[in-house]
Amino acid sequence: MSSALVFGIVFISFQRCLSSSKAMVSTFNKIHSVCRGSQPYPRSEVSRVQVSDDKVAWTVDHPEYKPVEFTHSFIHGQVWADEEITQENRSKFKWNTLDENKVNRVGHNGVYTIDPDTGRPRNPFGRTGLGGRGSLGRWGPNHAADPLVTRWMKNKEGEIVKDPESGKPRLEFLAIQRKVGKMWALPGGMVDIGEKALDTAQREFCEEALNSSEWKTEEDKQQKHLVSELFAKSEPVYEGYIDDARNTDNAWMETVALHAHDPTG
Repeated sequence: MSSALVFGIVFISFQRCLSSSKAMVSTFNKIHSVCRGSQPYPRSEVSRVQVSDDKVAWTVDHPEYKPVEFTHSFIHGQVWADEEITQENRSKFKWNTLDENKVNRVGHNGVYTIDPDTGRPRNPFGRTGLGGRGSLGRWGPNHAADPLVTRWMKNKEGEIVKDPESGKPRLEFLAIQRKVGKMWALPGGMVDIGEKALDTAQREFCEEALNSSEWKTEEDKQQKHLVSELFAKSEPVYEGYIDDARNTDNAWMETVALHAHDPTG
């Protein structure tokens, strides 16, 4: 993700619902449906084999299951991507660990299993109808970080607006609109090798919401310090699997969502 994908920035109001991380996690109970959809895989014409709800789990016997095999051609040879898994090199992959090259192969949802026949990791939430990596660089978990930056909603008089039903203050959160598809999203991105999720969240926030690629003056660069101060008080509200259209049987997205609240507005 980069600032080139940013179409605009908006503050969208929503009722406060971050009273605890447990409350946030409970909203992710019904997952693993987007990556089994009937739409073609992103940026391709490849369609998935459809998997019924009762056949998603790997623990359910499904001998006739033959997923479509697909890895985007632009993945091959990229420095940020894994190589193909073969019989000869499968032992070099250190699954469920932070390997010697600082590639984080630990999943937020616990230990994932490895297919004994192919040596590939298995999506912890089951079959998707597509094998390979799709457009994801890593076999197994592909880690991202998403900053959830909020402030209190205020009226013209500068007073905090409260919800008429609950009486609780309303929050506004910052989102970006992407050029492709015009969809709204949090300004997040992929965690680089050796990078912490907090650092990723700050970097992506600066790139996508503040257009840091065009910072030139010292005054511009001062914004980075302000962002660091804001994120120093951030808290994780979700860590885990994302039901992402890019997910496959062998590669999937995971994220850490960090809530950073700006009381000054």
